[in-house]
Amino acid sequence: MARILAVTGGYVVPVSSDPIENGTVIVTDGRITAVGGSDTPVPEGAEVVDAAGSWVVPGFVESHGHVGVHEEGEGWSGNDTNEMTDPNGSAFRALDGIDIEEEGFRDALRGGVTTAVIKPGSGNPIGGRTVAIKTWGGRTVDEQILAADVSVKSALGENPKRVWGDKGKTPQTRLGVASVLREAFAAAQAYAEKRDAAAEKGEPFERDLGKETLAAVLAGDLLWDQHCHRHDDIATAIRIAEEFGYTLVVNHGTEAHKIADVLAEKQIPVIFGPLLTSRSKVELRDRAIGNLALIAEAGVKVAITTDHPVVPIDQIRLQAILAVRDGLPATTALEALTANPADILRLNERVGALEVGRDGDVVVWSGDPLAVDSRVQRVFIEGRSVYEPAADGSGPRTVERWERFGRTAWN
Repeated sequence: MARILAVTGGYVVPVSSDPIENGTVIVTDGRITAVGGSDTPVPEGAEVVDAAGSWVVPGFVESHGHVGVHEEGEGWSGNDTNEMTDPNGSAFRALDGIDIEEEGFRDALRGGVTTAVIKPGSGNPIGGRTVAIKTWGGRTVDEQILAADVSVKSALGENPKRVWGDKGKTPQTRLGVASVLREAFAAAQAYAEKRDAAAEKGEPFERDLGKETLAAVLAGDLLWDQHCHRHDDIATAIRIAEEFGYTLVVNHGTEAHKIADVLAEKQIPVIFGPLLTSRSKVELRDRAIGNLALIAEAGVKVAITTDHPVVPIDQIRLQAILAVRDGLPATTALEALTANPADILRLNERVGALEVGRDGDVVVWSGDPLAVDSRVQRVFIEGRSVYEPAADGSGPRTVERWERFGRTAWN
């Protein structure tokens, strides 16, 4: 029997189309099957959620975070963000370090975030593979995977210089960091040629997991998520991407406004943020929330990130609110939390909008999410309730994992 959810009577904001007064969203077996007005038929047997007086929006997408790999309140034991034993970490995968019971995932639900792209840190020039997951609902992280093959995290600038300079090893300069990237890609090109030649001849070939990852970047199967703040580091990122022909996504982009016209011309998107930080290092001295508006105004597609736990993941919409205060159009701000990160990271067949065929990741807000006093009332991931009013009326609660199996507690 089909599992059907009907959210009715709310102000529905699909993002990919115009808002609908007194709208209806139907989710069948995890996918959206209808988005329309009050005349939209509600299938028999549907779970009906009355959203009258509320806003109904797609779940937010955190496009650059470390939730689960950098656990809050766990110290060194819960920090698996950086494997700083090799500047070339192309064989590493963030997926292998994610603890889905980390408290940050509950915070994500409270903030309306239903998808998070988890990335290794920026201590290495090449940090490793990223993964897109839903923020709740599985018994293991594998049951929450949205896309296992998203991108590779890389870093330019101060972080890899500091980490490896302190070790007295290469790279210690921006020259050295760029050299690590070039040498790794050159080796991956040679590897791919030999691998393909061996396959044509039917000969055995010894796999190298790191080179396989970089070969996938060169083939266009994985994006290149480039941590870079300063405009000169962004220019280096562009230079190397064009030299080797891979698809670049600028992450952080503190000074991207200085060359926003270049980024717009080359259609390079920017995942901007985190916004709620101090100028804690030299490359952040020109940090300003208003820079995001300048980047978007130039025609660059932008997304907003908390870089959790740098900024708590549930504060992603507060960052959007402050960006609107400093000049970012409200429609762009909402897109930067939903459709844009989905588009940038090739997740737009599944998430980022309330649209037929996409996942039923639906969030019911008390009002406009870009109003400070609005609160999350209900969260559904693939049509399943994961955050809902408590039976005693004490406020919203997270639906625990074991409740999927007909239990309300372990005892």
